[in-house]
Amino acid sequence: MLSIIWQQIIVLGSICVLFVCIYKEWVRPSLGFLLTVLSFVALDILTPEEMISGFSNQSIGSVVLLILISAALRKNFQIEAVIESIYKLGRKNLVLSYRSFLLRMMIQVAIFSSFINNTPIVAIMTPYVFNWGKRHNVSPSKLLIPLSYATIMGGMLTVIGTSTTLVLTGFMMDYEIGFLNTVDLLCIGGAVCLTGILMISTVGYRLLPDHKNILESFSKNKREYLVETVLDNNSPMRGKTIVEAGLRSLKGVYLVEIIRANDTLSPVEPTEKIEQADVLIFAGDTENIVELLSNGRGLILPKPADTRNEDKVNVIEAVVGTNSSLVGRTPKEMEFRKRYDAAIVAIHRNGERLSGKIGNIQLSQGDLLLLYAGKHFKDRVDLYRDIFIVSQVKEFLRPNRKKVTSFLIVALSAIAMVVFGYFTLFVSLLIIFTIMIALKMISIQDIKNEIDLNMVSILVFSLALGQAMVKTGSGDLLADGILDLTQDSGPLVILASLLVITTLLTSFITNVGAISITFPLAYAISNSLGVDGMPFYLGIAYAASAAFLTPIGYQTNLIVYGPGGYTFRDFLKIGLPVSIVYLLTVLFMIRWLYADMF
Repeated sequence: MLSIIWQQIIVLGSICVLFVCIYKEWVRPSLGFLLTVLSFVALDILTPEEMISGFSNQSIGSVVLLILISAALRKNFQIEAVIESIYKLGRKNLVLSYRSFLLRMMIQVAIFSSFINNTPIVAIMTPYVFNWGKRHNVSPSKLLIPLSYATIMGGMLTVIGTSTTLVLTGFMMDYEIGFLNTVDLLCIGGAVCLTGILMISTVGYRLLPDHKNILESFSKNKREYLVETVLDNNSPMRGKTIVEAGLRSLKGVYLVEIIRANDTLSPVEPTEKIEQADVLIFAGDTENIVELLSNGRGLILPKPADTRNEDKVNVIEAVVGTNSSLVGRTPKEMEFRKRYDAAIVAIHRNGERLSGKIGNIQLSQGDLLLLYAGKHFKDRVDLYRDIFIVSQVKEFLRPNRKKVTSFLIVALSAIAMVVFGYFTLFVSLLIIFTIMIALKMISIQDIKNEIDLNMVSILVFSLALGQAMVKTGSGDLLADGILDLTQDSGPLVILASLLVITTLLTSFITNVGAISITFPLAYAISNSLGVDGMPFYLGIAYAASAAFLTPIGYQTNLIVYGPGGYTFRDFLKIGLPVSIVYLLTVLFMIRWLYADMF
Protein backbone atom coordinates (compact mmCIF):
# COMPACT_ATOMS: atom_id res chain seq x y z
CA MET A 1 0.00 0.00 0.00
CA LEU A 2 1.43 3.33 -1.07
CA SER A 3 1.75 6.11 1.48
CA ILE A 4 -0.58 9.13 1.23
CA ILE A 5 2.26 11.35 0.02
CA TRP A 6 3.08 8.97 -2.83
CA GLN A 7 -0.60 8.66 -3.71
CA GLN A 8 -0.87 12.44 -3.92
CA ILE A 9 2.24 12.66 -6.10
CA ILE A 10 0.90 9.93 -8.41
CA VAL A 11 -2.58 11.48 -8.71
CA LEU A 12 -1.32 15.01 -9.42
CA GLY A 13 1.42 13.72 -11.72
CA SER A 14 -1.06 11.58 -13.61
CA ILE A 15 -3.33 14.58 -14.16
CA CYS A 16 -0.40 16.54 -15.59
CA VAL A 17 0.51 13.63 -17.89
CA LEU A 18 -3.16 13.33 -18.91
CA PHE A 19 -3.28 17.01 -19.84
CA VAL A 20 -0.09 16.78 -21.92
CA CYS A 21 -1.27 13.63 -23.72
CA ILE A 22 -4.63 15.17 -24.61
CA TYR A 23 -3.03 18.44 -25.67
CA LYS A 24 -0.47 16.66 -27.85
CA GLU A 25 -3.28 14.46 -29.22
CA TRP A 26 -1.33 11.33 -28.30
CA VAL A 27 -4.55 9.76 -26.99
CA ARG A 28 -8.25 10.50 -27.32
CA PRO A 29 -9.61 12.25 -24.19
CA SER A 30 -11.93 9.36 -23.30
CA LEU A 31 -9.09 6.84 -23.57
CA GLY A 32 -6.78 9.12 -21.59
CA PHE A 33 -9.22 9.36 -18.68
CA LEU A 34 -9.83 5.60 -18.77
CA LEU A 35 -6.12 4.74 -18.67
CA THR A 36 -5.50 7.22 -15.86
CA VAL A 37 -8.29 5.79 -13.72
CA LEU A 38 -7.20 2.23 -14.49
CA SER A 39 -3.72 3.05 -13.23
CA PHE A 40 -5.28 4.29 -9.97
CA VAL A 41 -7.10 0.97 -9.60
CA ALA A 42 -3.91 -0.97 -10.30
CA LEU A 43 -2.11 1.02 -7.58
CA ASP A 44 -4.97 0.55 -5.04
CA ILE A 45 -5.71 4.26 -5.02
CA LEU A 46 -9.26 3.48 -6.19
CA THR A 47 -11.36 0.33 -5.95
CA PRO A 48 -12.98 -1.17 -9.07
CA GLU A 49 -16.37 -0.22 -7.61
CA GLU A 50 -15.28 3.43 -7.28
CA MET A 51 -13.98 3.40 -10.84
CA ILE A 52 -17.31 2.36 -12.41
CA SER A 53 -19.68 3.90 -9.87
CA GLY A 54 -20.47 6.72 -12.29
CA PHE A 55 -22.36 4.34 -14.59
CA SER A 56 -25.09 3.96 -11.96
CA ASN A 57 -25.04 7.60 -10.93
CA GLN A 58 -28.30 9.56 -11.18
CA SER A 59 -26.46 12.76 -11.99
CA ILE A 60 -24.88 11.24 -15.09
CA GLY A 61 -28.25 9.78 -16.03
CA SER A 62 -29.74 13.26 -15.73
CA VAL A 63 -27.08 14.73 -18.02
CA VAL A 64 -27.71 12.03 -20.65
CA LEU A 65 -31.47 12.57 -20.43
CA LEU A 66 -31.02 16.34 -20.84
CA ILE A 67 -28.97 15.77 -23.98
CA LEU A 68 -31.57 13.39 -25.45
CA ILE A 69 -34.46 15.70 -24.58
CA SER A 70 -32.62 18.64 -26.13
CA ALA A 71 -32.08 16.58 -29.31
CA ALA A 72 -35.76 15.62 -29.44
CA LEU A 73 -36.77 19.26 -29.07
CA ARG A 74 -34.45 20.17 -31.93
CA LYS A 75 -35.94 17.44 -34.08
CA ASN A 76 -39.63 18.11 -33.43
CA PHE A 77 -39.71 21.88 -33.10
CA GLN A 78 -37.68 22.24 -36.30
CA ILE A 79 -35.48 25.11 -35.20
CA GLU A 80 -33.53 24.67 -38.42
CA ALA A 81 -36.61 25.67 -40.43
CA VAL A 82 -36.99 28.82 -38.32
CA ILE A 83 -33.36 29.76 -38.95
CA GLU A 84 -33.77 29.10 -42.65
CA SER A 85 -36.88 31.30 -42.89
CA ILE A 86 -35.14 34.13 -41.03
CA TYR A 87 -32.19 34.15 -43.36
CA LYS A 88 -34.33 33.82 -46.48
CA LEU A 89 -36.03 37.00 -45.41
CA GLY A 90 -32.63 38.52 -44.71
CA ARG A 91 -31.55 37.95 -48.28
CA LYS A 92 -34.11 40.46 -49.52
CA ASN A 93 -32.49 43.26 -47.56
CA LEU A 94 -29.76 44.25 -49.97
CA VAL A 95 -28.82 47.43 -48.08
CA LEU A 96 -27.87 45.57 -44.91
CA SER A 97 -24.32 46.60 -44.05
CA TYR A 98 -21.60 44.24 -42.86
CA ARG A 99 -21.67 45.47 -39.27
CA SER A 100 -25.47 45.46 -39.14
CA PHE A 101 -25.56 41.88 -40.39
CA LEU A 102 -22.77 40.92 -37.97
CA LEU A 103 -24.68 42.33 -34.99
CA ARG A 104 -28.02 40.81 -36.01
CA MET A 105 -26.49 37.42 -36.81
CA MET A 106 -24.62 37.18 -33.52
CA ILE A 107 -27.67 38.12 -31.46
CA GLN A 108 -29.87 35.60 -33.24
CA VAL A 109 -27.48 32.66 -33.01
CA ALA A 110 -26.75 33.45 -29.36
CA ILE A 111 -30.48 33.20 -28.60
CA PHE A 112 -30.84 29.95 -30.52
CA SER A 113 -27.77 28.50 -28.79
CA SER A 114 -29.31 29.11 -25.37
CA PHE A 115 -31.74 26.22 -25.80
CA ILE A 116 -30.12 24.15 -28.57
CA ASN A 117 -26.60 22.76 -28.41
CA ASN A 118 -24.31 25.26 -30.13
CA THR A 119 -22.48 22.74 -32.34
CA PRO A 120 -25.41 21.98 -34.69
CA ILE A 121 -26.29 25.68 -34.75
CA VAL A 122 -22.88 26.51 -36.26
CA ALA A 123 -23.11 23.60 -38.69
CA ILE A 124 -26.53 24.86 -39.86
CA MET A 125 -25.58 28.52 -40.02
CA THR A 126 -22.18 28.28 -41.72
CA PRO A 127 -23.56 28.01 -45.30
CA TYR A 128 -25.97 30.93 -44.78
CA VAL A 129 -23.33 33.22 -43.33
CA PHE A 130 -20.76 32.14 -45.93
CA ASN A 131 -23.16 32.85 -48.80
CA TRP A 132 -24.18 36.24 -47.37
CA GLY A 133 -20.52 37.24 -47.44
CA LYS A 134 -20.23 36.06 -51.04
CA ARG A 135 -23.23 38.14 -52.15
CA HIS A 136 -22.13 41.27 -50.33
CA ASN A 137 -18.42 41.15 -51.16
CA VAL A 138 -17.43 40.43 -47.56
CA SER A 139 -14.74 37.86 -46.86
CA PRO A 140 -16.06 34.79 -44.99
CA SER A 141 -13.13 35.25 -42.60
CA LYS A 142 -14.84 38.44 -41.34
CA LEU A 143 -18.00 36.51 -40.41
CA LEU A 144 -17.38 32.93 -39.33
CA ILE A 145 -15.31 33.48 -36.16
CA PRO A 146 -18.05 35.81 -34.79
CA LEU A 147 -20.60 33.09 -35.63
CA SER A 148 -18.69 30.53 -33.57
CA TYR A 149 -18.03 32.93 -30.69
CA ALA A 150 -21.68 34.04 -30.50
CA THR A 151 -22.89 30.45 -30.16
CA ILE A 152 -20.34 29.80 -27.40
CA MET A 153 -21.55 32.84 -25.47
CA GLY A 154 -25.22 32.09 -26.08
CA GLY A 155 -24.78 28.52 -24.93
CA MET A 156 -23.99 29.82 -21.44
CA LEU A 157 -27.39 31.47 -21.00
CA THR A 158 -29.05 28.23 -19.88
CA VAL A 159 -28.13 24.85 -18.44
CA ILE A 160 -28.98 22.98 -21.67
CA GLY A 161 -27.16 25.31 -24.07
CA THR A 162 -23.79 23.55 -23.92
CA SER A 163 -22.26 20.35 -22.64
CA THR A 164 -20.13 22.38 -20.19
CA THR A 165 -23.06 23.23 -17.91
CA LEU A 166 -24.61 19.78 -18.32
CA VAL A 167 -21.41 18.07 -17.20
CA LEU A 168 -20.89 20.50 -14.32
CA THR A 169 -24.48 19.92 -13.19
CA GLY A 170 -23.73 16.22 -13.11
CA PHE A 171 -20.68 16.75 -10.92
CA MET A 172 -22.59 18.97 -8.52
CA MET A 173 -25.38 16.41 -8.20
CA ASP A 174 -22.84 13.69 -7.54
CA TYR A 175 -21.21 15.72 -4.78
CA GLU A 176 -24.68 16.56 -3.39
CA ILE A 177 -24.09 20.31 -3.50
CA GLY A 178 -27.23 21.35 -5.35
CA PHE A 179 -27.52 22.72 -8.87
CA LEU A 180 -26.24 25.67 -10.83
CA ASN A 181 -28.31 28.71 -10.04
CA THR A 182 -30.30 29.23 -13.26
CA VAL A 183 -31.07 32.88 -12.48
CA ASP A 184 -27.39 33.63 -11.89
CA LEU A 185 -26.54 31.69 -15.04
CA LEU A 186 -28.96 33.82 -17.04
CA CYS A 187 -27.67 37.08 -15.51
CA ILE A 188 -24.01 36.29 -16.10
CA GLY A 189 -24.71 34.78 -19.52
CA GLY A 190 -26.73 37.81 -20.56
CA ALA A 191 -23.94 40.16 -19.52
CA VAL A 192 -21.33 38.02 -21.29
CA CYS A 193 -23.39 37.98 -24.51
CA LEU A 194 -24.01 41.72 -24.35
CA THR A 195 -20.40 42.74 -23.77
CA GLY A 196 -18.95 40.12 -26.09
CA ILE A 197 -21.26 40.82 -29.03
CA LEU A 198 -20.93 44.59 -28.64
CA MET A 199 -17.15 44.32 -28.38
CA ILE A 200 -16.89 42.28 -31.59
CA SER A 201 -19.43 44.33 -33.59
CA THR A 202 -18.06 47.76 -32.59
CA VAL A 203 -14.30 47.29 -32.14
CA GLY A 204 -13.25 43.67 -32.38
CA TYR A 205 -14.30 43.21 -36.00
CA ARG A 206 -11.21 45.22 -36.95
CA LEU A 207 -9.09 42.36 -35.58
CA LEU A 208 -10.78 39.78 -37.79
CA PRO A 209 -8.67 38.61 -40.74
CA ASP A 210 -9.68 39.79 -44.20
CA HIS A 211 -8.45 37.05 -46.47
CA LYS A 212 -8.89 38.90 -49.75
CA ASN A 213 -7.08 36.20 -51.69
CA ILE A 214 -9.93 33.82 -50.89
CA LEU A 215 -12.62 36.33 -51.70
CA GLU A 216 -11.12 37.76 -54.87
CA SER A 217 -10.75 34.31 -56.40
CA PHE A 218 -14.16 33.23 -55.19
CA SER A 219 -15.95 33.45 -58.54
CA LYS A 220 -13.25 31.39 -60.23
CA ASN A 221 -12.18 29.08 -57.47
CA LYS A 222 -14.53 29.15 -54.48
CA ARG A 223 -12.50 26.63 -52.63
CA GLU A 224 -9.47 24.81 -53.94
CA TYR A 225 -10.09 21.11 -53.89
CA LEU A 226 -8.10 18.08 -54.87
CA VAL A 227 -10.13 15.85 -57.23
CA GLU A 228 -9.10 12.41 -58.37
CA THR A 229 -10.44 11.17 -61.75
CA VAL A 230 -9.76 8.38 -64.23
CA LEU A 231 -10.70 7.79 -67.88
CA ASP A 232 -13.64 5.60 -68.78
CA ASN A 233 -13.25 3.02 -71.53
CA ASN A 234 -14.71 5.31 -74.20
CA SER A 235 -12.95 8.55 -73.24
CA PRO A 236 -12.13 10.66 -76.32
CA MET A 237 -9.02 12.01 -74.53
CA ARG A 238 -6.98 8.83 -74.78
CA GLY A 239 -3.76 9.41 -76.72
CA LYS A 240 -4.29 13.18 -76.92
CA THR A 241 -2.02 15.83 -75.47
CA ILE A 242 -3.20 18.05 -72.61
CA VAL A 243 -3.83 20.89 -75.06
CA GLU A 244 -5.65 18.67 -77.59
CA ALA A 245 -7.88 17.29 -74.83
CA GLY A 246 -8.88 20.80 -73.81
CA LEU A 247 -7.49 20.54 -70.30
CA ARG A 248 -5.49 23.79 -70.38
CA SER A 249 -8.42 26.20 -70.35
CA LEU A 250 -10.99 24.68 -68.04
CA LYS A 251 -13.43 26.96 -66.25
CA GLY A 252 -12.63 27.16 -62.53
CA VAL A 253 -10.63 23.90 -62.64
CA TYR A 254 -7.01 23.15 -63.47
CA LEU A 255 -4.98 19.99 -63.87
CA VAL A 256 -2.59 19.66 -60.91
CA GLU A 257 -0.82 16.41 -61.71
CA ILE A 258 -1.01 13.04 -63.42
CA ILE A 259 -0.27 9.82 -61.54
CA ARG A 260 1.02 7.18 -63.96
CA ALA A 261 1.91 3.83 -62.42
CA ASN A 262 4.44 4.77 -59.72
CA ASP A 263 5.33 8.15 -61.21
CA THR A 264 3.84 11.56 -60.53
CA LEU A 265 3.90 14.15 -63.32
CA SER A 266 3.74 17.65 -61.85
CA PRO A 267 3.61 20.23 -63.26
CA VAL A 268 1.98 18.68 -66.32
CA GLU A 269 3.46 19.79 -69.61
CA PRO A 270 0.99 20.92 -72.34
CA THR A 271 2.48 18.35 -74.74
CA GLU A 272 2.08 15.42 -72.33
CA LYS A 273 -0.09 12.66 -73.83
CA ILE A 274 -2.88 11.13 -71.77
CA GLU A 275 -2.80 7.35 -71.31
CA GLN A 276 -5.71 5.05 -70.45
CA ALA A 277 -4.47 4.08 -66.98
CA ASP A 278 -3.64 7.67 -65.94
CA VAL A 279 -5.09 9.14 -62.77
CA LEU A 280 -5.74 12.85 -63.34
CA ILE A 281 -5.73 15.11 -60.28
CA PHE A 282 -7.63 18.40 -60.63
CA ALA A 283 -8.14 21.39 -58.34
CA GLY A 284 -11.23 23.57 -58.53
CA ASP A 285 -14.49 24.75 -56.99
CA THR A 286 -17.51 22.69 -56.10
CA GLU A 287 -19.74 23.55 -59.05
CA ASN A 288 -17.07 23.20 -61.72
CA ILE A 289 -15.82 19.92 -60.35
CA VAL A 290 -19.26 18.41 -60.82
CA GLU A 291 -19.42 19.90 -64.32
CA LEU A 292 -16.00 18.45 -65.13
CA LEU A 293 -17.31 14.93 -64.56
CA SER A 294 -20.30 15.38 -66.86
CA ASN A 295 -18.96 17.33 -69.85
CA GLY A 296 -18.38 14.43 -72.24
CA ARG A 297 -14.62 14.12 -71.77
CA GLY A 298 -14.98 10.65 -70.31
CA LEU A 299 -13.69 11.54 -66.86
CA ILE A 300 -15.16 9.54 -64.01
CA LEU A 301 -14.48 8.85 -60.36
CA PRO A 302 -12.43 5.74 -59.60
CA LYS A 303 -14.73 2.70 -59.39
CA PRO A 304 -14.64 2.31 -55.59
CA ALA A 305 -15.91 5.89 -55.30
CA ASP A 306 -18.46 5.82 -58.14
CA THR A 307 -21.92 6.47 -56.68
CA ARG A 308 -23.81 7.14 -59.91
CA ASN A 309 -25.86 3.97 -59.57
CA GLU A 310 -27.32 4.99 -56.23
CA ASP A 311 -31.03 5.79 -56.08
CA LYS A 312 -30.25 9.28 -54.88
CA VAL A 313 -26.94 11.15 -54.93
CA ASN A 314 -26.23 14.50 -53.31
CA VAL A 315 -23.11 16.59 -53.83
CA ILE A 316 -22.37 18.12 -50.44
CA GLU A 317 -19.54 19.58 -48.37
CA ALA A 318 -18.52 18.38 -44.93
CA VAL A 319 -15.78 19.20 -42.45
CA VAL A 320 -13.75 16.71 -40.38
CA GLY A 321 -14.43 17.31 -36.70
CA THR A 322 -12.07 17.57 -33.76
CA ASN A 323 -11.30 14.24 -32.04
CA SER A 324 -12.70 12.55 -35.15
CA SER A 325 -11.69 8.94 -35.70
CA LEU A 326 -10.87 9.95 -39.29
CA VAL A 327 -7.93 12.12 -38.22
CA GLY A 328 -4.59 10.60 -39.17
CA ARG A 329 -6.19 7.87 -41.29
CA THR A 330 -6.64 7.55 -45.04
CA PRO A 331 -10.04 7.08 -46.71
CA LYS A 332 -8.75 3.82 -48.17
CA GLU A 333 -7.65 2.18 -44.93
CA MET A 334 -10.93 2.98 -43.15
CA GLU A 335 -13.17 2.14 -46.15
CA PHE A 336 -14.79 5.58 -46.16
CA ARG A 337 -17.13 4.77 -49.06
CA LYS A 338 -18.58 1.72 -47.33
CA ARG A 339 -18.74 3.38 -43.93
CA TYR A 340 -20.56 6.55 -44.97
CA ASP A 341 -22.27 5.56 -48.22
CA ALA A 342 -20.38 8.48 -49.75
CA ALA A 343 -17.33 9.01 -51.93
CA ILE A 344 -14.72 11.67 -51.26
CA VAL A 345 -14.50 13.49 -54.57
CA ALA A 346 -12.21 16.26 -53.36
CA ILE A 347 -10.33 17.54 -50.30
CA HIS A 348 -9.47 21.11 -49.31
CA ARG A 349 -6.91 21.86 -46.64
CA ASN A 350 -6.16 25.48 -45.94
CA GLY A 351 -2.55 26.51 -46.48
CA GLU A 352 -1.38 23.18 -47.86
CA ARG A 353 -1.21 21.90 -51.45
CA LEU A 354 -2.49 18.34 -51.38
CA SER A 355 -0.89 15.82 -53.67
CA GLY A 356 -1.50 12.23 -54.66
CA LYS A 357 -4.47 9.89 -54.70
CA ILE A 358 -7.32 10.92 -52.43
CA GLY A 359 -7.60 7.43 -50.98
CA ASN A 360 -4.01 7.65 -49.71
CA ILE A 361 -4.20 11.13 -48.14
CA GLN A 362 -4.21 11.22 -44.34
CA LEU A 363 -7.15 13.33 -43.16
CA SER A 364 -6.72 16.15 -40.65
CA GLN A 365 -9.20 17.94 -38.40
CA GLY A 366 -10.71 20.89 -40.23
CA ASP A 367 -10.38 19.27 -43.69
CA LEU A 368 -13.21 20.19 -46.04
CA LEU A 369 -14.50 17.23 -48.04
CA LEU A 370 -16.53 17.35 -51.23
CA LEU A 371 -18.68 14.22 -51.24
CA TYR A 372 -20.98 12.30 -53.54
CA ALA A 373 -23.42 11.01 -50.94
CA GLY A 374 -25.85 8.12 -51.21
CA LYS A 375 -29.26 7.81 -49.60
CA HIS A 376 -27.90 6.42 -46.31
CA PHE A 377 -25.24 9.10 -45.84
CA LYS A 378 -27.11 11.30 -43.33
CA ASP A 379 -27.86 8.33 -41.06
CA ARG A 380 -24.19 7.32 -41.13
CA VAL A 381 -23.08 10.87 -40.26
CA ASP A 382 -25.43 10.87 -37.27
CA LEU A 383 -24.14 7.45 -36.23
CA TYR A 384 -20.38 8.06 -36.38
CA ARG A 385 -20.28 11.82 -35.59
CA ASP A 386 -16.88 12.26 -37.22
CA ILE A 387 -17.85 14.90 -39.79
CA PHE A 388 -20.21 17.87 -39.95
CA ILE A 389 -22.29 18.72 -43.00
CA VAL A 390 -21.88 22.39 -43.93
CA SER A 391 -23.62 22.73 -47.29
CA GLN A 392 -26.49 20.31 -47.48
CA VAL A 393 -29.89 21.47 -48.66
CA LYS A 394 -32.42 20.15 -46.24
CA GLU A 395 -36.21 19.91 -46.33
CA PHE A 396 -38.10 20.61 -43.13
CA LEU A 397 -41.37 19.13 -41.96
CA ARG A 398 -43.94 21.06 -40.00
CA PRO A 399 -44.20 19.86 -36.41
CA ASN A 400 -47.29 17.93 -35.31
CA ARG A 401 -49.23 20.46 -33.20
CA LYS A 402 -51.15 17.82 -31.26
CA LYS A 403 -47.97 15.97 -30.40
CA VAL A 404 -46.14 19.13 -29.39
CA THR A 405 -49.06 20.34 -27.25
CA SER A 406 -49.28 17.01 -25.41
CA PHE A 407 -45.57 17.07 -24.78
CA LEU A 408 -45.59 20.63 -23.45
CA ILE A 409 -48.39 19.83 -20.97
CA VAL A 410 -46.51 16.82 -19.59
CA ALA A 411 -43.14 18.58 -19.57
CA LEU A 412 -44.41 21.66 -17.75
CA SER A 413 -46.21 19.44 -15.20
CA ALA A 414 -43.05 17.43 -14.55
CA ILE A 415 -40.98 20.60 -14.16
CA ALA A 416 -43.55 21.95 -11.69
CA MET A 417 -43.21 18.75 -9.66
CA VAL A 418 -39.47 19.37 -9.40
CA VAL A 419 -39.96 22.98 -8.37
CA PHE A 420 -42.40 21.98 -5.59
CA GLY A 421 -40.21 19.11 -4.42
CA TYR A 422 -42.40 16.16 -5.41
CA PHE A 423 -39.88 14.69 -7.84
CA THR A 424 -36.13 14.69 -8.16
CA LEU A 425 -34.66 16.12 -11.36
CA PHE A 426 -33.78 12.63 -12.60
CA VAL A 427 -37.33 11.31 -12.13
CA SER A 428 -38.80 14.39 -13.79
CA LEU A 429 -36.50 14.09 -16.79
CA LEU A 430 -37.25 10.38 -17.03
CA ILE A 431 -40.98 11.13 -17.17
CA ILE A 432 -40.46 13.73 -19.91
CA PHE A 433 -38.24 11.35 -21.87
CA THR A 434 -40.73 8.48 -21.55
CA ILE A 435 -43.53 10.69 -22.89
CA MET A 436 -41.30 11.68 -25.81
CA ILE A 437 -40.83 8.02 -26.68
CA ALA A 438 -44.56 7.34 -26.34
CA LEU A 439 -45.36 10.27 -28.66
CA LYS A 440 -42.68 9.04 -31.09
CA MET A 441 -40.78 12.30 -30.76
CA ILE A 442 -37.55 10.35 -30.48
CA SER A 443 -36.69 6.90 -31.80
CA ILE A 444 -34.30 4.19 -30.69
CA GLN A 445 -32.05 5.12 -33.59
CA ASP A 446 -32.11 8.77 -32.46
CA ILE A 447 -31.05 7.66 -28.99
CA LYS A 448 -28.14 5.68 -30.42
CA ASN A 449 -27.10 8.63 -32.57
CA GLU A 450 -27.38 11.32 -29.90
CA ILE A 451 -25.60 9.61 -27.01
CA ASP A 452 -21.98 10.69 -27.19
CA LEU A 453 -20.18 7.73 -25.64
CA ASN A 454 -16.92 9.68 -25.52
CA MET A 455 -18.52 12.41 -23.41
CA VAL A 456 -20.29 9.88 -21.15
CA SER A 457 -17.07 7.95 -20.59
CA ILE A 458 -15.16 11.16 -19.83
CA LEU A 459 -17.88 12.13 -17.37
CA VAL A 460 -17.87 8.72 -15.65
CA PHE A 461 -14.10 8.46 -15.37
CA SER A 462 -13.79 12.13 -14.43
CA LEU A 463 -15.96 11.38 -11.41
CA ALA A 464 -13.54 8.59 -10.53
CA LEU A 465 -10.61 10.98 -11.01
CA GLY A 466 -12.33 13.47 -8.72
CA GLN A 467 -12.83 10.73 -6.15
CA ALA A 468 -9.11 9.95 -6.31
CA MET A 469 -8.28 13.62 -5.68
CA VAL A 470 -10.64 13.76 -2.71
CA LYS A 471 -9.67 10.35 -1.31
CA THR A 472 -5.92 11.03 -1.39
CA GLY A 473 -6.20 14.69 -0.42
CA SER A 474 -4.61 15.75 -3.72
CA GLY A 475 -7.34 18.28 -4.38
CA ASP A 476 -6.85 19.83 -0.96
CA LEU A 477 -3.08 19.89 -1.51
CA LEU A 478 -3.41 21.69 -4.82
CA ALA A 479 -6.04 24.02 -3.42
CA ASP A 480 -3.81 24.88 -0.48
CA GLY A 481 -0.99 25.67 -2.90
CA ILE A 482 -3.16 28.12 -4.82
CA LEU A 483 -4.45 29.61 -1.57
CA ASP A 484 -0.91 30.08 -0.25
CA LEU A 485 -0.04 32.09 -3.36
CA THR A 486 -3.20 34.19 -3.36
CA GLN A 487 -4.46 34.21 0.25
CA ASP A 488 -3.36 37.79 0.89
CA SER A 489 -5.31 39.03 -2.12
CA GLY A 490 -8.75 37.71 -1.17
CA PRO A 491 -11.35 35.35 -2.71
CA LEU A 492 -11.74 37.44 -5.88
CA VAL A 493 -8.09 36.91 -6.88
CA ILE A 494 -8.40 33.20 -6.07
CA LEU A 495 -11.45 33.02 -8.31
CA ALA A 496 -9.60 34.93 -11.06
CA SER A 497 -6.69 32.47 -10.84
CA LEU A 498 -9.08 29.56 -11.17
CA LEU A 499 -10.69 31.17 -14.22
CA VAL A 500 -7.34 31.66 -15.94
CA ILE A 501 -6.29 28.05 -15.27
CA THR A 502 -9.59 26.71 -16.63
CA THR A 503 -9.45 28.97 -19.70
CA LEU A 504 -5.96 27.77 -20.57
CA LEU A 505 -7.06 24.15 -20.16
CA THR A 506 -10.14 24.55 -22.37
CA SER A 507 -8.06 26.23 -25.07
CA PHE A 508 -6.09 23.04 -25.67
CA ILE A 509 -8.31 20.19 -24.50
CA THR A 510 -12.07 19.71 -24.59
CA ASN A 511 -14.37 21.80 -22.42
CA VAL A 512 -15.57 18.58 -20.79
CA GLY A 513 -11.98 17.66 -19.97
CA ALA A 514 -11.29 21.13 -18.56
CA ILE A 515 -14.33 21.12 -16.31
CA SER A 516 -13.52 17.56 -15.21
CA ILE A 517 -10.06 18.61 -14.03
CA THR A 518 -10.97 21.93 -12.39
CA PHE A 519 -14.20 20.97 -10.62
CA PRO A 520 -12.50 18.98 -7.83
CA LEU A 521 -10.11 21.92 -7.45
CA ALA A 522 -12.96 24.43 -7.12
CA TYR A 523 -14.69 22.12 -4.66
CA ALA A 524 -11.55 21.83 -2.52
CA ILE A 525 -10.87 25.59 -2.58
CA SER A 526 -14.40 26.50 -1.47
CA ASN A 527 -14.19 23.95 1.37
CA SER A 528 -10.78 25.26 2.44
CA LEU A 529 -12.11 28.81 2.53
CA GLY A 530 -15.31 27.68 4.25
CA VAL A 531 -17.45 29.66 1.81
CA ASP A 532 -20.29 29.02 -0.62
CA GLY A 533 -18.86 27.17 -3.63
CA MET A 534 -21.44 28.46 -6.14
CA PRO A 535 -19.35 31.46 -7.30
CA PHE A 536 -16.44 29.11 -8.05
CA TYR A 537 -18.65 26.62 -9.87
CA LEU A 538 -20.21 29.37 -11.97
CA GLY A 539 -16.74 30.75 -12.65
CA ILE A 540 -15.26 27.49 -13.95
CA ALA A 541 -18.42 26.84 -16.01
CA TYR A 542 -17.91 30.09 -17.94
CA ALA A 543 -14.13 29.70 -18.09
CA ALA A 544 -14.45 26.17 -19.50
CA SER A 545 -16.54 27.64 -22.32
CA ALA A 546 -14.10 30.48 -23.01
CA ALA A 547 -12.65 28.61 -25.99
CA PHE A 548 -11.73 31.67 -28.03
CA LEU A 549 -7.94 31.39 -28.22
CA THR A 550 -7.46 28.41 -30.54
CA PRO A 551 -9.49 26.60 -33.21
CA ILE A 552 -8.97 23.25 -31.48
CA GLY A 553 -10.46 24.28 -28.13
CA TYR A 554 -14.07 23.88 -29.20
CA GLN A 555 -15.96 22.05 -31.92
CA THR A 556 -17.68 25.18 -33.28
CA ASN A 557 -14.29 26.83 -33.90
CA LEU A 558 -13.14 23.83 -35.88
CA ILE A 559 -16.28 23.82 -38.04
CA VAL A 560 -15.58 27.37 -39.27
CA TYR A 561 -11.79 26.94 -39.38
CA GLY A 562 -11.67 25.48 -42.89
CA PRO A 563 -14.47 27.50 -44.58
CA GLY A 564 -13.03 30.75 -43.19
CA GLY A 565 -9.49 29.98 -44.33
CA TYR A 566 -8.22 30.74 -40.82
CA THR A 567 -4.89 30.15 -39.14
CA PHE A 568 -4.12 29.66 -35.44
CA ARG A 569 -2.85 33.26 -35.37
CA ASP A 570 -6.23 34.54 -36.56
CA PHE A 571 -7.96 32.99 -33.56
CA LEU A 572 -5.35 34.25 -31.11
CA LYS A 573 -5.51 37.82 -32.48
CA ILE A 574 -9.27 38.20 -31.95
CA GLY A 575 -9.62 35.54 -29.24
CA LEU A 576 -7.29 37.13 -26.70
CA PRO A 577 -9.16 40.44 -26.34
CA VAL A 578 -12.51 38.61 -26.45
CA SER A 579 -11.30 36.28 -23.68
CA ILE A 580 -10.18 39.22 -21.55
CA VAL A 581 -13.52 41.01 -21.92
CA TYR A 582 -15.39 37.74 -21.35
CA LEU A 583 -13.51 36.81 -18.15
CA LEU A 584 -13.63 40.35 -16.72
CA THR A 585 -17.40 40.38 -17.30
CA VAL A 586 -17.76 37.03 -15.54
CA LEU A 587 -15.67 38.25 -12.58
CA PHE A 588 -17.63 41.49 -12.32
CA MET A 589 -21.01 39.74 -12.43
CA ILE A 590 -20.04 37.07 -9.88
CA ARG A 591 -18.67 39.75 -7.56
CA TRP A 592 -21.90 41.73 -7.97
CA LEU A 593 -24.19 38.72 -7.42
CA TYR A 594 -22.19 37.48 -4.41
CA ALA A 595 -21.16 40.81 -2.92
CA ASP A 596 -21.32 39.45 0.65
CA MET A 597 -18.59 36.93 -0.12
CA PHE A 598 -16.26 39.26 -1.99
